[in-house]
Amino acid sequence: MTRAIMTPEASARLSRTGILAQDVSRLKYVSGAREEALRRLGIETVGDLLLHIPRRYLDFTRGYSIETAPLGQVCTIIATVDRVMEKRPRPRLIVTEVMLVDDSGVLRVSFFKQPWIAKQLKPGDRLAVMGKVEFAYGFKQMASPHYERLDSSSSLGAIVPVHGACEGLSAAWMRRIVSVACETADVFCDPIPAKLRSRRRLMSISRALRSIHFPSSLAEVTLARRRLAYDEVLYLQLALRLRNDANLLGITPVKHMVKEHVSAVLKSLPFALSDEQQAAVDEILTDMQSSDRIMNRLLLGDVGTGKTAVAMVALASCADTGTQACVMAPTSVLARQYASSCMPVLEQAGVRCALLTGSTSAAERDRILLALGCGELDILFGTHAVLGDDVVFSHLSLVVIDEQHRFGVGQRNLLRAKGPGADLLVMTATPIPRTLALSVYGDLETSIIKHRPVAGAGVTTRVLADANRDIAYGALRAALEEGQQAYVICPLVCEKDDQDELDVQPGLELDELGRPVSAQHLHSVESEVEHLSHLFPEARIAALHGRLSPRDKDRVIDAFRGGEVDILVATTVVEVGVDVPQATVMIIENGERFGLATLHQLRGRVGRGSLPGSCFVLSQLSSSKHTVASDRLESLEKSNDGFTLAEEDLRLRHEGEILGLRQHGGVTLRFVDLDADTDIIEAAHEDARELLRYAPTLSSQATLPLRLQVVERYGNIFKEVSGG
Repeated sequence: MTRAIMTPEASARLSRTGILAQDVSRLKYVSGAREEALRRLGIETVGDLLLHIPRRYLDFTRGYSIETAPLGQVCTIIATVDRVMEKRPRPRLIVTEVMLVDDSGVLRVSFFKQPWIAKQLKPGDRLAVMGKVEFAYGFKQMASPHYERLDSSSSLGAIVPVHGACEGLSAAWMRRIVSVACETADVFCDPIPAKLRSRRRLMSISRALRSIHFPSSLAEVTLARRRLAYDEVLYLQLALRLRNDANLLGITPVKHMVKEHVSAVLKSLPFALSDEQQAAVDEILTDMQSSDRIMNRLLLGDVGTGKTAVAMVALASCADTGTQACVMAPTSVLARQYASSCMPVLEQAGVRCALLTGSTSAAERDRILLALGCGELDILFGTHAVLGDDVVFSHLSLVVIDEQHRFGVGQRNLLRAKGPGADLLVMTATPIPRTLALSVYGDLETSIIKHRPVAGAGVTTRVLADANRDIAYGALRAALEEGQQAYVICPLVCEKDDQDELDVQPGLELDELGRPVSAQHLHSVESEVEHLSHLFPEARIAALHGRLSPRDKDRVIDAFRGGEVDILVATTVVEVGVDVPQATVMIIENGERFGLATLHQLRGRVGRGSLPGSCFVLSQLSSSKHTVASDRLESLEKSNDGFTLAEEDLRLRHEGEILGLRQHGGVTLRFVDLDADTDIIEAAHEDARELLRYAPTLSSQATLPLRLQVVERYGNIFKEVSGG
């Protein structure tokens, strides 16, 4: 066999690749306080430092003077600090005001709740600020701009990166250290094969890292980020698929049967399956009947599209096979809803079921666990309670997890471990944009149901200014007079809750002091119960929120479902799992404080039966100003299509937190823009599948560098598969 000869250039490149794994302390300027600061930022190696990309860039190629800076546009202005003042317009709010001057004028810059800035800046400092220029009270102004204190190395005509820094390490020092790292590493080996890079028109990784830190133009930054985004999605896809293969190594799938129980369930359903439901059933049963592979499938459906009916068919197949299934829901409300919807149909078909939650009595729990262990129980519905060590199945062959983004990956694996080789069906009523599904659920095959099998009366949504709440109350009164029920949703449980701890949705309108306009009055469940009791003295009103015990939650839900409660005042705990056909009106207080997906899920609680539903979203946003928050509410009012709204939510938010990516054991997407990078995500998804077809364990000579990258980023999650 001819042995490959390594050229001096290739040898040097391989040597420089090793530099990436060296401790960051080996670099020039890194010692003492600067070394400690880097480690606080999670930077341990040279490679970590190179992936610590700039948070933003100061574009000195297009700098403006204060006089020429156009109003209403984001500009970079370089000026000198004239004075720094600290103001306290209200308790717990500190405003740092900085007056900047140049030869052409004065610029007032305000920073909210950042008192340390007053200590960092002093008169005479040269400052670059980047933000939207406004005009008020006789001055051009910027509110909370990005800023950088400049030194002699910062000059006009350059694009200066601004890296994340911390105490003991300024942005200027970070630039110097990163520059040293780039020079030291220079050109190193690229784990992505050259043919694949060429096909996808990607920069080499060494060039991409140099360009992302020290670009010659902002267009170069875009190309560099695309390469890093591609790497991020590709390695995540490989890790997810390899993790799944590792967990199922050497395990024989259960070949499920489709016999009398499945037929009986289909006959017992109160409606015929729609074409989309039938297609999903066919895909799921085909997977479950396979003797070659274990099912890993995502069932994605909008509110009211009938995912539960599809899941019941899969559950019945376990009874036909003589095995067991477990359905795990994130809340007792949702678990009880599943049990009340499914158990009558399943039991009529001869399938034995039980419900296990935190409020299940000790005697009932013992009875259930005994029947489960003896194989006398076919289906177990439950919450996190099913994860207990004492919950032992006779033969678990199907795991169904609803709203998986509310569970950690460890919890999913813990449940699957109770039945090695069990098929997995993940369900969610949260519509997911295609790019997010490909990125985060890339290891799952997907079945989608977009339309309701039974149309129902539907829901009409109106966004109202807070001053027009009488319209909502009028609809509520009319519904009560017809014997119907209603929800009122609030962001707080009680008035004493810290409003500052609430998530501020992107684009929320701020007042002149930088505080959310709606923060002037946020509605709470406790105060709203009292308020509504005076408005509707004849109504039976109850409260529901996460601070109630599981037993009290069950009691309230049962009373509302049974018609003993007219108005249910709640937090978003009712977002999923509450199905009360007589509930026809929903009022959502402080609607601007909720995400688009949450608002869509909430309004899906009304109009589920033959009676039409009305959802009134009350907002304190100014009708004269267009913000991201107002666009979000406008989209909700115009569309009832959850998938359309999911895409719109992604466009408005530009963040990878629509589902909470912590579900994958700490995995977050740092470089990917889920809205703009559709082509990158789809390419990486396709390439991951192709690479694993070519080398299932990434152990070939061409793919070994990829395997090492997966191990470095996610740990040796496929150790058993690779034999490593």
